[in-house]
Amino acid sequence: MNELDEIRAMALRHAGRHNPQLTRLFAYTLDHTTEIDPLIYEPAASLVIQGVQRMFIGDQMFEYGPGQSMIVAAEIAALGQICEASEGKPFVAIGLFLDQALLSHLVLEMAAIPELPIESGYGVSTASPPLLGAWRRLLELLDRPAEILLMAQPLEHELMFRLLMGPHGALLRQIAGSDSRLSHIRKAMTWIRDHYTERLNFKAVAALAGMSVSVFYDRFKAVAAVSPLQYQKYIRLHEARRRMIAGQAGAAEVAFAVGYESASQFSREYKRLFGAPPARDAERAKASLARVGRP
Repeated sequence: MNELDEIRAMALRHAGRHNPQLTRLFAYTLDHTTEIDPLIYEPAASLVIQGVQRMFIGDQMFEYGPGQSMIVAAEIAALGQICEASEGKPFVAIGLFLDQALLSHLVLEMAAIPELPIESGYGVSTASPPLLGAWRRLLELLDRPAEILLMAQPLEHELMFRLLMGPHGALLRQIAGSDSRLSHIRKAMTWIRDHYTERLNFKAVAALAGMSVSVFYDRFKAVAAVSPLQYQKYIRLHEARRRMIAGQAGAAEVAFAVGYESASQFSREYKRLFGAPPARDAERAKASLARVGRP
């Protein structure tokens, strides 16, 4: 059994289970392909073990499959699709939500490396044998819970070290830096998410990031692959969908509650993102959730 097979066996045993001692580590499996679904990433490192996932970020599309690692360094809006999965051979992936404090500690322990220009807020590459080994050793703790208290931190340190030394190490170093270009863009992203109902003031948000409007726009788009205004739109529409599925209000009321001034514009943009008008999409999502919840 090779390393990827060992990781797959462990991931299948623990997929969907929450371990209160390893709250940022997760294993995920799905036995069918999916439609293209909108999502918002959190900063995380992940590894596909089996199957293929297709991602659309901005105007870019890429696929990653067995043995490939993905780093997401910011809260990025994307479209995702599981395009290779079946009952006999499900899609399997593992991941770890990133801890900025831990990364900062490791970077301080490593030799000083100058900050590089931001190319994007994400990256995909083939995992090296040392990186696969680090993933395996961390995941093994789920089979040996008595060791978690003592071993979780050094094993996570090893995994982060391997990632820092890999193709996207510069991206992770941007996360670690409290005064990095990426940290300033993430600060602006947080402000947009917290004030998504308000009209976007480019000058004020750029000032928050400590940049001119033109520099801020270019760097924001480099990280998120969409403009600040498009990013705000994604946040508004995701929140609208959450409220619609929860049955909190009708489409028109939700539209105005999340910051739209026109219900018709809201419906057009909602359909463009989610593939159906608000009410129909909400009913479809409720039906899907009901099927998942049945014993």
